[in-house]
Amino acid sequence: MRKWLARVAVTGLIAGAAAVVAQAPAAATPTSPHGDLEAGIQRQLAAGIQVVPKQTASGKLAATGAANPYTALLKDPGKVDKYYWSEQAKAAAKSRAQQKQAQNKLAAANPIIHDEAEPKGFYGANDSHATAELIKGFGTGKKLNNRVRVLGQLSPEAVSPSALNPAAEDDGSITLAYEFGLGANRNAFTTTGTIGDGPHGTTGDGSGDFDFIKVHGRAGQQLSAGTSGTTDTVVGLYDATGEIVAADDDGGPGLLSLLNFTIPATGDYFLMIAGYGLGTVFPADPFDSGSGLGAGREGAYGLDVSLAYPDLDFYAVDLVAGDVLGGSVTGVGTRLTVREPGGKIVFGSEQDASFIYAPASPLPGGGNAVVSYVAPRDGRYTIEVGGTAGQYDITVEAYRPGPEALDQGVTQTLYLDFDGARINTAIFGGPGVRQLSPLQGFLGRWGLSAADEDKVIDGVIAAVRENILADAKARGTDPRVGLKILNSRDDPDPFGQPNVHRIVVGGTVAESGIDTIGIAQFIDPGNYATEDSAIVLLDTLSDPAGSASLNTYISPASNKIKFIGRALGNVISHEAGHLYGNFHTDPLNDTPNLMDAGGAFPGLFGVGPDNVGGTADDFDYDFGDDEYTPDEGLVGTEDTLNTTAWALVKGKAK
Repeated sequence: MRKWLARVAVTGLIAGAAAVVAQAPAAATPTSPHGDLEAGIQRQLAAGIQVVPKQTASGKLAATGAANPYTALLKDPGKVDKYYWSEQAKAAAKSRAQQKQAQNKLAAANPIIHDEAEPKGFYGANDSHATAELIKGFGTGKKLNNRVRVLGQLSPEAVSPSALNPAAEDDGSITLAYEFGLGANRNAFTTTGTIGDGPHGTTGDGSGDFDFIKVHGRAGQQLSAGTSGTTDTVVGLYDATGEIVAADDDGGPGLLSLLNFTIPATGDYFLMIAGYGLGTVFPADPFDSGSGLGAGREGAYGLDVSLAYPDLDFYAVDLVAGDVLGGSVTGVGTRLTVREPGGKIVFGSEQDASFIYAPASPLPGGGNAVVSYVAPRDGRYTIEVGGTAGQYDITVEAYRPGPEALDQGVTQTLYLDFDGARINTAIFGGPGVRQLSPLQGFLGRWGLSAADEDKVIDGVIAAVRENILADAKARGTDPRVGLKILNSRDDPDPFGQPNVHRIVVGGTVAESGIDTIGIAQFIDPGNYATEDSAIVLLDTLSDPAGSASLNTYISPASNKIKFIGRALGNVISHEAGHLYGNFHTDPLNDTPNLMDAGGAFPGLFGVGPDNVGGTADDFDYDFGDDEYTPDEGLVGTEDTLNTTAWALVKGKAK
């Protein structure tokens, strides 16, 4: 089944960005005389490069109501300032790691120390899933140790960089790419360059200056390209047909770029260095140096490039169903990847997103790359580390799900509050205590009356029950899954009691002070914080029109109450899914999932191919296997059903 909307709508992106206090690039407007800037924005978004100005003054963005993109269901993910949130994540993750390190000093069991068996200076012995080194004695069983430190080294093919003079202009396209001999007669070099010194910079025709370099790559080699200096650069990589195969904006320190890419097939590739801009990063035609859409950042930069066969180290661990695995790497390690027993990638990361874990979560963080994963079945899983030459230190830990430690048979409660609530929105990054209006106040915006409220609530509860509990029982691997669903219409408010999550369904962006549709307090693999909150705001969902409004998909043919109940139930289930440990999945691919990020709302609402909700072809969106959304820097296949199911395991302690 296809998803019907593009990842983001581009209308109004530039206007929306102007409201952010930020470091703005050089002028670029939607009326660029050099081409279709809207197409440039789409191209930039598809490559994972943001199209809003970058916030450099810490804390100011929060004052605009911007929501944490990891835990929020945003109307337009294209408006996210990735740079700002990356910087916030690094600081918060470091603070959390320091706290956890202090806690671990009090732990009774010292970690296993596993020294890599592959000798320093060699690669190839443990470079695959099949040849992974087994870490013996690790696990969650009574006679096993659930913590290990892996000490190793990466010894990729040695490179000898040459210091080379800058490329001559015009080198602004694939056909004019400068030949440094990379992959032909040298495997590494350093040089300098300047964005803006060519015939198409601001001193020329203003269409935008790009520097292209030819790369002769062989399958399996790793291309590394990093910039230095003070210019905000973007590095892209094209294949010989002119397709963008990789890109990086702020992968290096601060606003600098660092692109690491494994060459998939032998052939010629073309490295591009550009200045950051709003829709101007890539030329309209990479074979035409004058096809830029306006000049972005300009200035001098340094460039370090290498092309060599990498060293990848794999380690195997035996897990049982429900084990919650966490890993963090420091040193030269920049990437961690978890594979299931069959070899499929289930979590890959080059970042530390542990700042969104609940404080009660025992999972490690604070490294260059951090992973988390809930094992759906018994088996031998592997953790791969990649990076540059040198030594690394990996912390790997495994725990049983949090609710499993409760008394025998105790289940989690999910409380749905339709009556409005006074809530401290600071727990979501908002301005503080706010009063959210009730569901009833929005019924008229969908053409319903107060008399319809009970039927809508019935539909919401049925959808949430089917999405979470019924599907987990029918298709999950947790034999002890359980969930009690209560609501403000039928039950006393239990929030504040142990093991009660709350989702407030009501309120507006203005009331909450957070620019989102929904947001959860944490992403909590293993569900260690069992008294947390989420909100689902109803103003956007009940607007007269817009891709994120239910009214857009209502026609005379709609069973309106059924559609609204199902759609709200799906959005509520999405936010609950974060509390149960799920990250966002890709809204653009052909796999429907309740954890799909914003930008594909008809699907999340259950709208079928006729683009009308509440009709016979409506689709049942569920939890299940899907790819992580590329916008958040994760790779692999996420099993959102089993992550949810094991977060809701019944207690068994005696």
